[in-house]
Amino acid sequence: MKRLVMPVGLALFAASCTLGPNYRRPIVAIPSTFRDVPAPAMQTEQASLADTRWFDLFKDDTLTQLVRTALAQNFDLRIAAERVLQARERFRIVRADRFPSVVGSAATSENRVSEVGPRPLPAAVGPEVADFQIGFGLAWELDVWGRIRRLSEAARAEYLATEEARRGVVTTLVADVTDEYFLLQTLDRQLVIAQGTRYVAADGLRLTRLRRERGVATALDTRQAEQLLYTATAQIASLEREIAQTEDALSLLLGRAPGDVLRTAGLIDTFNARPDVPVGLPAALLERRPDIRQAEQALVAGNAEIGVARAEYFPRITLTGLLGLESRDLSNLLTAPARTASIGAVAAAPLFNAGRTRANVRLSEAVERELVVNYERTIYRALREVSDALAGYRKTGDQRVQQELLVTALRDATRLSTDRYQGGLDSYLQVLDAQRNLFRSELDLAALQRQELVAIVELYRALGGGWNE
Repeated sequence: MKRLVMPVGLALFAASCTLGPNYRRPIVAIPSTFRDVPAPAMQTEQASLADTRWFDLFKDDTLTQLVRTALAQNFDLRIAAERVLQARERFRIVRADRFPSVVGSAATSENRVSEVGPRPLPAAVGPEVADFQIGFGLAWELDVWGRIRRLSEAARAEYLATEEARRGVVTTLVADVTDEYFLLQTLDRQLVIAQGTRYVAADGLRLTRLRRERGVATALDTRQAEQLLYTATAQIASLEREIAQTEDALSLLLGRAPGDVLRTAGLIDTFNARPDVPVGLPAALLERRPDIRQAEQALVAGNAEIGVARAEYFPRITLTGLLGLESRDLSNLLTAPARTASIGAVAAAPLFNAGRTRANVRLSEAVERELVVNYERTIYRALREVSDALAGYRKTGDQRVQQELLVTALRDATRLSTDRYQGGLDSYLQVLDAQRNLFRSELDLAALQRQELVAIVELYRALGGGWNE
């Protein structure tokens, strides 16, 4: 019993000693509010768009189904999920070193010894000697300096960082699927606009040719009328190509072979957002955004690695033990006289390694400082993305309003130019210019309406919205 006092005492001491600094979140100067957003008066919390569940953000059943399919089948997300499982098992492997390792063994051997050798055998032994053994061996590194605990802490942080990386993939995936879906709807609308313009251009060319046959229009009028027809027809081919390629890209996000993608007719307009959409407080990004949480977990792991490196200055103490049975006769193997036991402790410490341990400590400290900088950069990058998304949403909305007014004005101008041409007051060039300007402005309006919706998605993503809910 007395022999166990020292090992037990070492084990108890090991539970209370850990080298290396304990992790503390770095202090980063975070503004009280986002750029161009009034600071909340006497408030500690503020409502945020990120509080909205994603499936309540755009009430489109087709989009919802596409996102659910992508979350179940996307290749990148499945790879990220497997990496999480790998990191979890690595954490469990490291954590297992904190506990004793017990190994069972069984062995038998038979040796023949020379009868005329320098050491003659006793008569009772004989030239053939058999040996039978069974037993259990124990090995346990006492974590006196906290090396294994720091390794376990680092592995756990890496596991959590991998999980945050998976959530980041989810965020990106949902945003990408939504963006491609809006792009498909926009291309469909632009295709309708181009087809309508081609119909108008074909009808205008027919009338111009009739007017030329009657001597009212010139050959130049006919050629000018052909320009809009050819422009619209070429635009249709371009849009059909983009639709096919966008469907292929969306199919890959959905984890399936290229093919047609269903979508709701018409652009989503049920998200009745306003330029003063709430964004919450910048400090909330530290807990919302998976990239910030991932950077912090990487910092936790780097901080723990300092303790691992410093522990190499001190000896590793390992307890070993053996409990078993050994006998030359198999029939006596399970008897009391056949019992064997041993217990011991081994301490090994580096005496000279040409500065390797010191270099490892400095290396881990330098890595930790780099991770601090990366953590700060990730936070400020998140603040920038929110600011960009806010500016994009607000200014795109303003631009879209002006574009709607422009389209209305160009429609009137086209109608008036056509009337003046048919009345002989203007040449067909004025009609052509008005129609071309209207065609391009209608395409631009459809693109701006999509950009406004995408800006909402980007703002929601930048604020760390609840995709995973």
